[in-house]
Amino acid sequence: MPANIDQGELDLFRATVHRFLSEEVAPNADAWRARGYIDRDLWRKAGSLGLLCASVPEEYGGGGGSFWHEAVIIEELARIAFPDFSIPLQNVILAPYFVQYATEEQKRRWLPRMVRGDLVAALAMSEPGAGSDVRAIRTHARRDGDEYVVNGQKTFITHGHTADLICLAVKTDTSDDNGVRGFSLLVIETETTPGFRRGRRLDKVGLKAQDTAELFFDDARVPAGNLLGGVEGRGFYQLMEQLAKERINIAMQALALTEAALTETIAYVKQRMIFGKRLMDFQNTRMVLAEAKTAASVTRTFVESCIEKLVTGTLDPETAAMAKWWATDKQCEIIDDCVQLHGGYGYMLEYPVARMWTDGRIQKIWGGSNELMKDLIARAL
Repeated sequence: MPANIDQGELDLFRATVHRFLSEEVAPNADAWRARGYIDRDLWRKAGSLGLLCASVPEEYGGGGGSFWHEAVIIEELARIAFPDFSIPLQNVILAPYFVQYATEEQKRRWLPRMVRGDLVAALAMSEPGAGSDVRAIRTHARRDGDEYVVNGQKTFITHGHTADLICLAVKTDTSDDNGVRGFSLLVIETETTPGFRRGRRLDKVGLKAQDTAELFFDDARVPAGNLLGGVEGRGFYQLMEQLAKERINIAMQALALTEAALTETIAYVKQRMIFGKRLMDFQNTRMVLAEAKTAASVTRTFVESCIEKLVTGTLDPETAAMAKWWATDKQCEIIDDCVQLHGGYGYMLEYPVARMWTDGRIQKIWGGSNELMKDLIARAL
């Protein structure tokens, strides 16, 4: 970690996060997984402790921190094997759109309530026919006086079932076939938007307590004042500018989950007896874990260097793509090895490593598939 970070302050922040997650989240995690979503009151409790929008400027109620504070939250969520509580989505992905692009009135209207946990936010880009290919979206918004009329649908939307605020990617100029100039971001206030409805809550392989839903817009009417930044046609560029941060967020989540799985597995093989010996005493176990620990250590060095570049504004898209691809690929490889070393118990969801295995698999897909990451890297060669 860079020398210019106040390690003492960061340690105090970590202690707060750890205590909150241990006392308020971990004991209820199984119940939330079974139900499919997290109590709304938990968001307000997190907000009261300064865990929400930790890197948002203080003038809007945020913590005024940096991505290093967000990394602490990510690590502590992995430590309790509950990435389902998607604070990083609110903090790292959604809040920057408002901080960087919103008008001053929009910032003061929405950011303080996001900080307090009164508003849970979602980003709605993906559609049934448009995932990594953002330009293929078909949801469109037509200006009608002081409102936009929105038609279309979204899918795979995290917080889709519970969000109060949705940053929605739409086409405001459908004549632009390429899609770049026709993109805009509209902010949907779900409680006051006629024509908006939520579809089914999707049944995922993992992240069972992180509600994911389909969204529908049938002549939904949105105030023109909810156009993010107040100017049409900037949405594609806004999305692209935030992708590097999103991908470093995913890389950090992958690293944290990898390290948590290794910690669990090392403890397990040291006490598991087989054929009269500890599992740790078998050469194969030691070699697998030695390779995994080395790969995780290399990944941490790389990801932390990317975070430093992100904080100083020197991170390029290709390096962010490398971090996302590398960290998530290694996560899947290493956690799969950890499941194998647990034997049959590794396939039981009562063991954290099994949940890490299922929860982590999405990392290679969202934020741009890893195949797309390799293509982005190759273009810069």
